Amino acid sequence: MAIEIVARKRETQGTGAARRLRRKGLVPGIVYGGDKGELTIELDHKALYLNLRNERFHASILTLEVAGAKEQVLLRAVNMHPYKPQVQHVDFQRVLKDKKLHMKVPLHFVNAEKSPGVKDQGGVASHGLNELDITCFPDDLPEFIEVDLANLAVGNSIHARDLALPKGVELALKKDENPVVATVVVPTLVTEEEEAAAAAAAVAPSEIPAIEQVAEPKEGEAGAEGAAKPGDKAAAKAGAEKPADKADKKDKK
Repeated sequence: MAIEIVARKRETQGTGAARRLRRKGLVPGIVYGGDKGELTIELDHKALYLNLRNERFHASILTLEVAGAKEQVLLRAVNMHPYKPQVQHVDFQRVLKDKKLHMKVPLHFVNAEKSPGVKDQGGVASHGLNELDITCFPDDLPEFIEVDLANLAVGNSIHARDLALPKGVELALKKDENPVVATVVVPTLVTEEEEAAAAAAAVAPSEIPAIEQVAEPKEGEAGAEGAAKPGDKAAAKAGAEKPADKADKKDKK
C-alpha cells in the first residue's frame, strides 16, 4: 500500500519565510523532476517526522497530494537541525513510469542464527553494507532486498553480485565493483582482553624497584643509624677514663 502525504503550495520564499514556517510547526519543501517545473510546498512537521521513522518512507514510491492533485514522488533529501529533532527542509522527485530510477534500497538480513558459522563455529554475522544501489523502473522498485545467511560459514562472505535480486532490479555498480555484503567472523574481543591483562601482569625484572630491607633492632639496641660497630666497644673502653681522671689519681698518691 502506497504511503500518502498531504502538502500545501508555499507562497512565500526565502530564509526568513522558511524560519517563520518552522515556528508554526511546518516544514518547507520542494518537488522537482518529471515533465513539470519545480513546486515549493509546506508540510506538517509532526506527520512528516513520524513518516521519516518508517523505513518504507525512504525507499518507496509515495503519493503526494497538493491542492487536490496527486502525483507519484520519491523522497530524495532531508535536512535535519544540527541537534534538535526538527526537519529543516525536504526534497521530493517526481516519478515517471517509463524512466528507470536509481535508488538506495535497505538490506534485510535473515537466518543468521541458522548459519553454520554462527550455530556451530561460534562466529557472529558482520554486515558490510546496510543498503544497496540499484536501478529499476518504478513498478519494480522493492521496499528492501533480503540477504539469506543460512549457508554462511566462518571466513566466508556474501558479495553484492551473489544476491538474488527481484525481477527487473539491477545493481548500480561499476564493472569491477563487488562489495562484501556480509561475512561471519569469530569475535576476538575476549582474546585481546586476556592478552592485555597478561601483558600488564608480566613486568620485566629490571622494572621492579629494589627494596632495601633493614632488620629492626632488638630491644635495648640502637637503631640502624645508631648501632655500634665491633671496633666501637674497644674504643669506648679505652677512652672511658679521661686524661684528667689519670692526673687526679697521681695527686691522691
